[in-house]
Formats: sequence, structure tokens, C-alpha cells
Amino acid sequence: MATPPQDPAGEDSTLAEIERVLLGGPASIDLAEAARMAGVPSAEIRRIWNALGLVVPEVGGFTRADVWLVRQLHAAESEFEVSDRTGVSLVRAVGHTTDRLVSWQVEGLVEHMRERYRLDDASARLMVLDRLPSIISLLEAQLLHGWRRQLAALAARIDAELGQAHRMEESDELPLLRAVGLADIVGFTGRTADLGSHALADFVHDFEAVARDVVTAGGGRVIKTVGDAVLFVADDAGAGARVATELARTFSVGSESPVRVGLVWGRVLSRFGDVFGPAVSLAARLSDVAEPGTVLLDGGTATALGAVPGAVLETLGERMIPGVGTVPVVRLLDVV
Repeated sequence: MATPPQDPAGEDSTLAEIERVLLGGPASIDLAEAARMAGVPSAEIRRIWNALGLVVPEVGGFTRADVWLVRQLHAAESEFEVSDRTGVSLVRAVGHTTDRLVSWQVEGLVEHMRERYRLDDASARLMVLDRLPSIISLLEAQLLHGWRRQLAALAARIDAELGQAHRMEESDELPLLRAVGLADIVGFTGRTADLGSHALADFVHDFEAVARDVVTAGGGRVIKTVGDAVLFVADDAGAGARVATELARTFSVGSESPVRVGLVWGRVLSRFGDVFGPAVSLAARLSDVAEPGTVLLDGGTATALGAVPGAVLETLGERMIPGVGTVPVVRLLDVV
């Protein structure tokens, strides 16, 4: 694919330099002109920009690189007969992911500047803006390399699943059999109510960083974190059990952020970087009723773990789970 064209350099300022490096120059092309240059209706550009999560400006706002991208996307959709729904979904995936990514990266850099140079928040942000042009290429290379590695890992998982000859006949059954776990911090609101902004940021950062490391080390994958909770999946029941027990052990009673964990082995639907289905809902409900520092399973998951060497289970009998009904509940004590 060709390299997008570059605009001439803009004003001699920090923002102009950032725009030059990131966008190829100042965003000075109006919507109507951008549509004419790309050979598409204005509505097509609005569709793409909305999917990216960006505001369509009334005046200016587009670069020649933007026009090039719109033209490339439109041509690819036509060549491969991609439906509007699929095309928007692919663009929205980029918009949603990169929005969170750049926020995460910049806030991390701001925190570093604030601590390293003992700056107030505003001064730290100005310093980050000033230094962004010098590190953009590194951040971009890191993103591309990480994306390639993740895509290769996903391809390997798909290949392994197909190699097991578990091809399902066409049906409405959810396609992916996964261990789904949710670990949430006990009493998060009370534990963080008196924390200032910096202390709260440290609390959330530490929990998320450690939780991600535990999940990855155990062979699972983090689907998302929501402040006080982490949702993860694993491709087999044993890996899910090891991740769940290690999370409960790492964030045990007496630690700064003890968790309770729900784990379910069941079928899920993967869309938009998230997972959906009854197994996800049940895992969340089980975590709600688990004791701090423990892991709860349903009966079906316990049966699946019966074939896992070293799984230590404790039957607790049936319980009424809000929003689900009566469920046989089992406590996972360990996987040794």
C-alpha cells in the first residue's frame, strides 16, 4: 500500500509540530473538499469519522492524509464487497482501541513527568506536549509491533482450535468454548472514598497492572478492566482455574485490594473486543456472592474441572443467584 501524502509543515509551534508529525500537516481541508478529493459523498466521511469516535468539524479539520485514507477504505470495501455494517465495525474497532490507548499512554507520561520533575498537573501536561514529537515514532513502532504480535497469536489460537476438529454444524449455539472469569475488588467504593486523585490513580493502576500480569502468566487473556474488576478468558478450563486461584491468592484477604472471583466454563460470543453470553453473566453473579479471597464455580464448571489434575473443589450446595436462579455452587480451593 502506498504511503499517504504529506502536507507542508504548519506553524512553528508545539501543536503544529505534533500535527505535522502525526497528521502530515495542519488540518485545513473542509468536509466538502475532502469528499470531492476522495471521490466519495460527504456522508461517507461522516460515517468513517463517527466510527473512529472523532468529531466532524464544520470548518477545516481534514488533511491530505485523511483524504488518502478515506479513498483507500472506500476502494477496499468495494474490491472485497465489504458490507457497510462490517466496514463500520472494523473502523470502530480502531477508533475505540486507539482512543483508550492514547489516553492510557499520555496519562502514563503525564504521571511520569509529574513525579520525575515534581510538577503540577498542568505543567506536566505541557511538558508531555512539548516532548511528544520526539517519541511519536517509538510509540507508533510499538503499536504496530504489538498489533502484529497479537494478530499472530490470534491466528495461532484459531489454527489450534480448527486442528482439534471441533467444527460445529451451522446453529445458533455460541461458537467459542471458554473459561470466563471475573474478579472484582471487595468494597471498592469504601476503600477508595477518601483517596485523592493521585492516590486513586495509583490504586487502580497497581490493581490493573498486577491483575494483567497474573492473568497472562496463567495462560489467560484480559478482556477488559472496569476500575474495580477484571474480566478474563482462557482457552481451557484448567488454565482458567489456575488464573482464578492465583488472582484470589494474589489479592487475598488482608491485601490492599482483596478480590472475589467467579469462574464459568461455557460458550461465549466474541465481538468488539469483548465477550458475551450467559457464561459471562453467570461469572459476574458468582463473583458477587463469593467470599473475599475465594473462587466460586457453577456445577457445570466443576464437572469440567473434574478432569483437571490437582483441582481441589468444595461443594457448597444450591444457592439462589440473583438474576440467574438456583445454581449448584462449588468453591475452587486450589489447582496444585
